Amino acid sequence: MKNFINSIYKNQALIYKIFLYLITVALIVYLFPKGSKFKYDITKGKPWQYENLYAPFDFAILKSDEEIEEERQQIQQNHTPYFNVNTEIPEEAAEKLDTNIEVVFNDSVLDADGVRLIKFSKLTLNKIYDKGVIQEIDPFKENKIIYLKKGNEAEEAVYKSLIKQEELGNFLEEQIKNSNLKPYQSQLKELFFEAVRPNVKLNETLTQQDLESKLASISYTRGIVNQGVRIISKGEIVEGNKYSILKSLKSEYESKIWTASSYYVVVFGYVLLVSLALLMLFLFIRKYRIEIFENNTKVTFIFFNILLTVLLTTIVMKINVNYVYVVPICVLPLTLKAFFDARLGLFTHVVTVLILGFIVPNSYEYMFLQIIAGIVTILTISELYKRANLFISVGQITGVYIFTYFAFTIIQEGDVAKINYETFLMFLLGGFATLFVQPLIYAYEKLFGLVSDMSLLELSDTNSKLLKELSNKAPGTFHHSLNVANLAEAAANEIGANSMLIRVGALYHDIGKMSNPTYFTENQTTSVNPHDELEPKESAEIIINHVIHGIEIAKRNNLPDRVIDFIRTHHGTSLVYYFYKKAKEDAKETENEVNEEDFKYPGPEPFSKETAILMMSDSVEAASKSLKEPTSSAIDKFVEKIINKQMEEGQFLNANITFKEIQIIKKVLKRKLKNIYHLRIEYPE
Repeated sequence: MKNFINSIYKNQALIYKIFLYLITVALIVYLFPKGSKFKYDITKGKPWQYENLYAPFDFAILKSDEEIEEERQQIQQNHTPYFNVNTEIPEEAAEKLDTNIEVVFNDSVLDADGVRLIKFSKLTLNKIYDKGVIQEIDPFKENKIIYLKKGNEAEEAVYKSLIKQEELGNFLEEQIKNSNLKPYQSQLKELFFEAVRPNVKLNETLTQQDLESKLASISYTRGIVNQGVRIISKGEIVEGNKYSILKSLKSEYESKIWTASSYYVVVFGYVLLVSLALLMLFLFIRKYRIEIFENNTKVTFIFFNILLTVLLTTIVMKINVNYVYVVPICVLPLTLKAFFDARLGLFTHVVTVLILGFIVPNSYEYMFLQIIAGIVTILTISELYKRANLFISVGQITGVYIFTYFAFTIIQEGDVAKINYETFLMFLLGGFATLFVQPLIYAYEKLFGLVSDMSLLELSDTNSKLLKELSNKAPGTFHHSLNVANLAEAAANEIGANSMLIRVGALYHDIGKMSNPTYFTENQTTSVNPHDELEPKESAEIIINHVIHGIEIAKRNNLPDRVIDFIRTHHGTSLVYYFYKKAKEDAKETENEVNEEDFKYPGPEPFSKETAILMMSDSVEAASKSLKEPTSSAIDKFVEKIINKQMEEGQFLNANITFKEIQIIKKVLKRKLKNIYHLRIEYPE
């Protein structure tokens, strides 16, 4: 039992990674829609690459969205509206008209033409209300068929047969003209206008209900394909009715109600595919990025980003599958490149897109678009901390999306007019969302304790609180750190190391000297040396402790671990040689033995290119102050001597740096030191 517990303790990092792997696979499969995936890729306008396809079961042929929309428009255009006819208004109008005739016309007129006036009025009023009067506010065509509803009965009529209120005057003039009552035209028109009110009104509720009923009755299918019928032959072009039938088969296949056993088979298939994709990523990290693989926080960060991308995509697809390109997939390679490197970012992006290809529509088109966009992201984004670079790169990514989608559409449709411009808007929204990568990176830094170039840029500011304190307490050390930063940055650029990281590491590598600044020669402004009063062992202890003090100061000021690594390793396990030699000389007189370990830095040794470069640059810059006559040949010999000694001591064995790269670094340091000391040729007198 004890051995079992010890085994678990020793392999806890590996056990955690296995658990992380399994939980990520489980969550991704859980997010996936459960249903069988259609095994054929349908590309409109392309030949059918598979064997002859026969209907596996009976299914209906679905109408296209365009066909359904056309039917809806036809129903709306041909729909017959309902109008209510008020039967009480004509009676009220007749009473009012009779009363007004007696008031308006005097007795002499009534005696002479009274019978004709009353007869005309009743007859005309009946004609008006037989047709129906409407206040024209409804945008119907003149020849539109309508229903006139009287009580529980409705009869057909033509909309233009109704008398519009504004046309009432023309109708009355025509009637008066035919009745020989023209002398009374103005009085009669006034009487009718006062008495006649619209008696026909649109029944909006009934009309809308009838329209909705007809729209709801639209059939979304047209015909049936029976089981065993050949759908398409190998080599046939996928277009027209063939394309509609294949799309219908795919829809029916994926929406089919599966049995419990089929459900678990589909889930098992998803588990195998997702497991394989993530396993490839795991193996890639283990083989090519071992330092990341050994860091559980970094591995967790990578898998968290994959899971977050899948989650966002599945949520958007549930809302509306047409919005799938709004999800800023390119944030994934951008983020990983900011914290790690371009190669890992691209590999992770490709694996994630392959996983999403299982569930998105038009999977080939989607994967092609996203992989191309990911490649463009990796190639174009450099120095993310510069805001202009991000905007330019996002513009290029969006342009690639639009260009590629345009190419796909004209290949499939063969007609530029059929391009869906709403998809272009989706690409623009996705590009806009990609701009939020900078605040996201900041959040990740705080959440996972990682460091990006943007944070390094802030730390490299010499006006920061800690560097200002260093320049005030230990000005010589601060100047030394600036020189080391320039040397190390130049060397890093030559061999492709992280120049921003190494510059920051160089600026902070000696902050521990602030605890006892006068015990370091670069800060001694007088001829008094405090080491003269101390034993060599005590002096060496003070010198060595500047590493420990530096780590403590860095942690108090919340410097990232990647920067603290430079403080830990910039002397490796080397000797404080001056005081060691002095102790040995003193020991000859007293015949005491000197313990070499008392004069050694605690380490660790450099474990990356960047920390190795800093060790070389720091040693060379510090020792260069002892050169009395810094000639070109003297500098060359002196650089070779210092770095070769470090190599002999095995200081770079744990750093992934090659002999060739070390030779390049030597050349850079020699050139930079010669520039610092302004070496020139000797002119003849």
